[in-house]
Amino acid sequence: MRTAKIMRKTAETDISVEVTLDGTGRYDNATGVGFFDHMLDQLARHAMLDLTVRATGDLHIDDHHTVEDTGIALGQALAQAVGDKAGITRYGSCLLPMDDALVRAALDLSGRPYLVWNVDMPTAKIGSFDTELVREFFQAFSTHGGITLHVDALHGINSHHIAEAAFKSVARALRQALEADPRAGGSVPSTKGAL
Repeated sequence: MRTAKIMRKTAETDISVEVTLDGTGRYDNATGVGFFDHMLDQLARHAMLDLTVRATGDLHIDDHHTVEDTGIALGQALAQAVGDKAGITRYGSCLLPMDDALVRAALDLSGRPYLVWNVDMPTAKIGSFDTELVREFFQAFSTHGGITLHVDALHGINSHHIAEAAFKSVARALRQALEADPRAGGSVPSTKGAL
């Protein structure tokens, strides 16, 4: 069973993340940041992984440390749970529409972190949530998960829809990449023999 639990405690945040990659999309996320919890729920549901996040952070300052550190912990949990990556598909992509928004995500569970982010948000806030934190989350997640991740917003006029489409498209791409490749025979998907 591909599972992991990560605990991350700093002077700014105290975070625990539990993930089961071969899940059913169950989620139980509580970070103190309502919109972010909603996005983590989408990630779990559409990647079909089980996810529990508990975070307390310095929200009296702002949401930045909580969102970023959750991305770090979730990336670490993903990397631990996927292990040596033997037998996985490795690559995934998704072109996802949500009303006015159309977002494309493509990723490689390569062990080489890199984020390409072509997403413009029309507003600085979604409710009280800073829209720039969507990128901060994915930067931390891709870096600590060892993921090459490209996200492009092709259309969109509503920041909520764009952000949600980004999380959902990454989730669908991640689901694809984590799936077993039935033709791979359990081998690592690389000519190097290791990822």
